Amino acid sequence: MSSAPDLPLIARGKVRELYDLGDALLMVASDRISTYDAVHPTPVPDKGAVLTGISAFWFEQTKDLVPNHVISYTDRVPEDLRGRAVVVRKLEMLPVECVVRGYITGSGWKDYQASGVVSGIELPSGLQESEQLPEPLFTPSSKALEGHDEAIDFEAAVAAVGDREVTERLRDASLALYAAAAATARERGVILADTKFEFGLDGDGRLVVGDEVLTPDSSRYWPLEGYTVGRGQPSFDKQYVRDWATASGWDKLPPAPPVPDDIVEGTRARYIEAYETITGEPFSAWLERTGAR
Repeated sequence: MSSAPDLPLIARGKVRELYDLGDALLMVASDRISTYDAVHPTPVPDKGAVLTGISAFWFEQTKDLVPNHVISYTDRVPEDLRGRAVVVRKLEMLPVECVVRGYITGSGWKDYQASGVVSGIELPSGLQESEQLPEPLFTPSSKALEGHDEAIDFEAAVAAVGDREVTERLRDASLALYAAAAATARERGVILADTKFEFGLDGDGRLVVGDEVLTPDSSRYWPLEGYTVGRGQPSFDKQYVRDWATASGWDKLPPAPPVPDDIVEGTRARYIEAYETITGEPFSAWLERTGAR
């Protein structure tokens, strides 16, 4: 179950739902999975709880670095949503996605191949796919209401936010969070190739990180073992189901097709492996701690 029908629904995304608690919000992560901006009708069991649990781990790890929106994973959370839901503070969310890239891959690799530039930043020539960048890059993107977010440069981010000083704080907080998480992940045998954050301002004008953080849906994690420059890397994310979708013959237009049972189970296993590798504890410990059913 992934909804709280007795509460006012504020927003419903591809994965998350937001409900109004009056002085706070209830954020629920469903088991829905999407590829190519279309939601498949087949859920991936435990995916929502994995995303919530990994975010909880990172929010706790980084709370002294950047304030976050978490209030509680148990108080005021309906019993049937425990493990996949969190009560959070209301924020004035800022209109940019704060992407940090430590390695050249994905859309950044495509942009680099085409122009040598990523989000307005000129990079050294001769970089290979999956190579670590000389230093992590802040490469913001727009928040698209529909379709794909679009990469923008820093000046476009300033224009979207409407305040240069706040945008500089966004950049600095994003880079600090990435550096701390990348170091912790590497200790656990995982490379954090890139990630994205969302921030808002609280009533006192403080910058607060919200939404999800450093999950396999918002980040690209690679096993350190076997990492090789010059090719794509295996990752702890939904690439497994995306590869199936690509090979299935689907035209990538809605509606998305059902996902076969073996792909669902393989995807679920990869999400749970990500939780256990990153947090260093069994996934069952998160479910027990939050009283999940």
